[in-house]
Amino acid sequence: MISAPAPALTAATLPALDRRRATPLHRQIYERYRRAIAQGLLQPGERVASARSLAAELGVARGTVEAAYAQLAGEGYLQPRGQAGTMVAALVPAVRRSVAAQPNRSHSERQCADDPAAPLALPALNAEPLPFQLGIPALDAFPRKLWARLANRVIRATGPIDLHYGDPAGLPALRAAIAGYLLVSRGVACAPQQVIVMGGHRASLALVARLLLKPGEEVWDEDPGYPAAREVLAACGARLVRVPVDGEGMRIGDALRLAPKARLALVTPSHQAPLGVSLSLPRRLQLLQWAARARAWVVEDDYDGEYRYTGPPLPALKSLDTRDRVIYAGSFSKVLFPALTLSYLVLPEALARRAQAACRELGNGPPQLTQAIVTAFMAGGHFARHLKKMRLLYARRRALLAGALREAFGERIAIDLTAGGMHLIVRIKGRRGAGFSDVAMARRAQQAGLMCRPLSERALAHPCGQGLMVGFTNVTTAMQALELARRLDQALG
Repeated sequence: MISAPAPALTAATLPALDRRRATPLHRQIYERYRRAIAQGLLQPGERVASARSLAAELGVARGTVEAAYAQLAGEGYLQPRGQAGTMVAALVPAVRRSVAAQPNRSHSERQCADDPAAPLALPALNAEPLPFQLGIPALDAFPRKLWARLANRVIRATGPIDLHYGDPAGLPALRAAIAGYLLVSRGVACAPQQVIVMGGHRASLALVARLLLKPGEEVWDEDPGYPAAREVLAACGARLVRVPVDGEGMRIGDALRLAPKARLALVTPSHQAPLGVSLSLPRRLQLLQWAARARAWVVEDDYDGEYRYTGPPLPALKSLDTRDRVIYAGSFSKVLFPALTLSYLVLPEALARRAQAACRELGNGPPQLTQAIVTAFMAGGHFARHLKKMRLLYARRRALLAGALREAFGERIAIDLTAGGMHLIVRIKGRRGAGFSDVAMARRAQQAGLMCRPLSERALAHPCGQGLMVGFTNVTTAMQALELARRLDQALG
């Protein structure tokens, strides 16, 4: 569900004005807001007080506050939203870089900003996505009006039984809808009873670990791979075995040499995270043969398998699984929107009953109302139409950004255009010295308000080269793409 907007921030948030100073009052208001944003006292997406109310609280003319707001908006600190009010803008890294240039910063602050080992910024929560941010679907293209109508219809149809606790394993109607969708679009044949609805991908992996892993047991993990999955499995006591990845996906032969008796393999076969390659058919068969022989399990993380731009989506690994050793993991975060925090597992029949019992032990499951709205969205055919629309839209937006980057950088850039996915891997040529590692480049980009991530941080034991991971799903026009590409070029210097 969408959270309510933050309450308007008042004069109590800011230091008092000093009328004895020669600095004009509107400039003092401007400086206080700028400092509060840079220090994180005001977060991206928070609403500031209206000019009228702030003027009344400060005892100044309304025009004084409006002048300060106008300057803050012109410099990118605030963003007017019409009747919704004025919000703190999302470009926090750029704002902090601007304030960091001021002479009154402390010596320790300057050292942190210049330290090449300083941690990279993470995307701000509850704020608009920054340009190039990874893993965010095209929020501008989601059919919000249709979603609102479906939500109203579901709420009006709510009966007394719908107010009771639901099945912790998921709303039966949603589990049936997921099973039907997977059979048609991904080639996965399963009964609704094999589908378990969870509160996000991390929760799905935690349930798998609870069912299958004992502390210290080995898990094949793609390297480079997905950090969140590693964190969950490591927290559950698994011993992760770093398996290298090449142009055909996980190198199963290497995995067999490193840990032939592993209990579990975690793979992203349709679109490897982050390299974007697909697991080849010979390796898929080799993986399934190992799982059957070793009585091990395979978790297929199909996080964005629907987004393929050259031909139809690849069949899921699960569709080849004749020995019932594959656990299919899907999510609505990439295909609808992240705020749903809704994922699902398709479990072999041997595990489904145990999983349902574990769900009852762990809690009451995701909100029933949210599940009911998603069910209505799928049952009405809107889900399939939305995916088709997004595939076409993302193909266009990917082409826009790739073309703009080539225009801005010329021959100094190489772009990995894989068959699918939601991000590009951009490799900058001609950068010399340790100061121009992809981590340093990502830091410079983030200081310019561009939320790139370095490719090298995804590899722990098997280097995958230097590059920037750049999301393209929210790049809407050719003009915006070129402006962002030029800003990236300028940030990298």
